[in-house]
Amino acid sequence: MKPNQKHSVYIVDDDADDRESIRDAFLENKHNQEYIFMKSGDQLIDHLASGPVSPRPVVILLDLNMPGKDGRDVLKEIKGNKDLQAIPIIVLTTSSSDKDKETSYQLGANCFVTKPDSFRELIDITDSIARLWFVPAS
Repeated sequence: MKPNQKHSVYIVDDDADDRESIRDAFLENKHNQEYIFMKSGDQLIDHLASGPVSPRPVVILLDLNMPGKDGRDVLKEIKGNKDLQAIPIIVLTTSSSDKDKETSYQLGANCFVTKPDSFRELIDITDSIARLWFVPAS
C-alpha cells in the first residue's frame, strides 16, 4: 500500500447512529480512512459478490444482530469464499453472550468486541483496531 493511500473500512450495522459513531470514533484518533457504510448483511454480500471489489476492505466491522442476513450468515458466506476469506472481520455488537462469541470465532471472526457504553471507550477500541489493522505490512 502506498504511504498516502487510505484503507477501506466497511462498517456493517443496521443502526445508522452506530455506524456514524464508529466512524467518528476512528476519526477522533486521526484515523482518516475511507469508511464505507452498509446497513445490512445482504447489502455487504451483494456488494462483495458484484465483482472485484476495489479497493478491497482492510477490515470489516460487522454487527451480529441485523434483519435479513445477520452477522453469523455473513461470516459463513465470507469465510466460506476462497476469494474473500482473507478479509479480516471484527464482530462489533451489543451482545456480550459467550455463545455469540464462541459462534463468531467458530465461523471465522478475527475478533469479537462488545459495543461499549461510552463514546470514550469506543474511541479506545477503534484506536486499537486501527493500530492492528491499518498498519501497512513492511
